[in-house]
Amino acid sequence: MSDLVRHKLSHTGERPFYCDVCNKKFNLKSGLRAHKRSHSDERPFCCGVCNKAFTFKSNLVTHKHSHSGEFPYCCDVCNSIFTLKNNLTRHKHSHSGEHPYCCDVCNNTFTRKSSLTRHKRSHGSEHPYCCDLCDKTFIQKHNLIEHMRLHSGDRPYCCDVCNKKFTRNRTLIRHKLSHGSKHPYCCDLCDKTFIQKHSLIFHMHLHSGERPYCCDVCNKAFTSKGNLKIHERLHSSERPKCDLCNKSFTTMVNLIVHKRLHSGERPYCCDVYNKKFIQNSSLRKHKLSHGSERPYCCDVCKKKFTVRVPL
Repeated sequence: MSDLVRHKLSHTGERPFYCDVCNKKFNLKSGLRAHKRSHSDERPFCCGVCNKAFTFKSNLVTHKHSHSGEFPYCCDVCNSIFTLKNNLTRHKHSHSGEHPYCCDVCNNTFTRKSSLTRHKRSHGSEHPYCCDLCDKTFIQKHNLIEHMRLHSGDRPYCCDVCNKKFTRNRTLIRHKLSHGSKHPYCCDLCDKTFIQKHSLIFHMHLHSGERPYCCDVCNKAFTSKGNLKIHERLHSSERPKCDLCNKSFTTMVNLIVHKRLHSGERPYCCDVYNKKFIQNSSLRKHKLSHGSERPYCCDVCKKKFTVRVPL
């Protein structure tokens, strides 16, 4: 097919090539070939640093930024930085308020067409990817892969500054910003700065006392949607459960920490004595014993302590 013929298809909307698995249609044969990899385990594009393989070349290019720390695209409004130009373009919609893609079922609007496509699946029963350990289902395959790491404890993405590990690459990328000086979002009441806009919004609720997320069972209100979700488990039987001893927890983080008791894993290490800990908070408390800092003070006798123990 000539370049001219391929170009004309973009004007006609004709999509002569279709997938025999899911019937999705494409205007180019190369697009169909790339799509078919999503139905198989074929990952032909490999990172030369960590050997991670990808279905699409564009995903490999994006991944390589995680090794270099390169964020070449910067927002001229708030100085947020991005690895990809299209991520910057989508981000700019948050400043303009533009949400050009609208759901014809519930009228929710989105900045990205892909977000609208994923959202529409929430109106149907299509969740083709299922966890065989807890029967939780997912719309997308990569969500299932990430979920399975919660059962296995696998954290393949490691920070090369502090060695903290993560289940998702995008979480690692956000974490790496904490080692730099870029904190573009600033509270105008206390001058505290944040890497992400949603962190500033959450922080502002602490000043205003606003609790916009309300439990529809007991009407208890919360500053964040995540805290509401954790609370709602108190009213239901939904609890992340340990597959070794069946102990259940209100949060997945608590389950991950608990599983280290079974595995013996102690990922947080003191750089002075090489003593290792299950939780980062335990390491932070331990480090106070090396210095003279005693941040907790008795309001009666003014005696100071390294650790705050609740009554």
